[in-house]
Order: sequence, then structure tokens, then C-alpha cells
Amino acid sequence: MLKVLRMEKPTDDPKKKSDQALFEALVSDVALSKDRKAFETLFINFGPRIKGMMLGSGASDDLAEDLMQEVMLTVWRKAALYAPERGTVATWIFTIARNARIDRLRRQPVQPYIDVEKVAIACDAPSAEARLIDSQNDEMVRTALSLLPEEQKTVIELAFLKFMPQSEIAAKLGLPIGTVKSRTRLAYKKLKEKLEDLK
Repeated sequence: MLKVLRMEKPTDDPKKKSDQALFEALVSDVALSKDRKAFETLFINFGPRIKGMMLGSGASDDLAEDLMQEVMLTVWRKAALYAPERGTVATWIFTIARNARIDRLRRQPVQPYIDVEKVAIACDAPSAEARLIDSQNDEMVRTALSLLPEEQKTVIELAFLKFMPQSEIAAKLGLPIGTVKSRTRLAYKKLKEKLEDLK
């Protein structure tokens, strides 16, 4: 990822749109209300992938873990800076990860015999392993969503696929706003539990 990241092109794949909508909503919840459940879901989805990227770039297990924690802490603190028009949530998070790795390399003591040009840092093109992990994560999210009760699934789909605010969802379904919020919270909790069970 040392190369300049290319902006991801729009996709007609409903699954990818669904995942992106989910991640955007989670980042929004973290930005607006420091929602810990939303952050946990982001952590579950991106933490292992970030650590794998760091290990692939030559970091030790301890350093990879440390950098992953640093990246996710940055996501928590700077969620309000995410701009959907500039790329997907995954692109944003992996750009943070790339920058964290570069910053850590710069802070290391100077080693005159190491050619910086040859330092292996993951490029933005996903490896076969990364594609497999992405595919597995996508399948887990789809499975977890399918296991939600219908009333919670409906609220999540309207929020993440139709980008409807909770007030509009309440009006569309003829429900009190409190009920919509409650179903959303329960859905987050169940999604987290189901994603952990599916790991």
C-alpha cells in the first residue's frame, strides 16, 4: 500500500454495496455517538486484516498487533473525518494502516545498510490471501444478517441499503422512533455475537 491508492469504482454488486453501506453506517455511529458496538463490529471485520497486512509487510507479530491497535484507535478517534465520496471504508482504514506502518518505519533507528526502496509494504492490489479473507468476511456478514429476526433485519436493510435515517424508517414502518432505535441496537448486538460465533 505504499503506492497511491486508486479510488474504488462504483460497483453493481449488491453484496458489496450492502457491506459498504453497513461499514459506512458503523463509522457514522462511531463518529456521531462513539457507539462502542458499532466500533466492535468494525474491529472484528478489519482488525485481523490489518494485522495480516502488517505481518505480510515484514512486521513481527508484536509489532503487527501494536500497529493494528494503533490503526483501530485512529479509526475510533477520527471516524468523523471519513468521507464516502473519497472511497470505501476499507480504503480509508487501509490508508490509515499504510500511513501508520510508514510512520513507524520512519521512527526506527537509521540503518544505513537497508535500502528503503526494498522495504516490503503491501500494495493496494489485494493478494489471493486477502481476497480469500474478504470473501470469508463477506460470507460471514451475509450469514449473520440472514439470522436476524425479520423486524430487526428490515430496520438494518432500510438503514444500510436505502440509507434511510431512523426517523424515516419509523415513519415508513409506522413505528415509534424509540422502537426503531431499540431494534437497531439489538441488531448490532446480535450481529456482533453471530460474527464472533462464525469466526
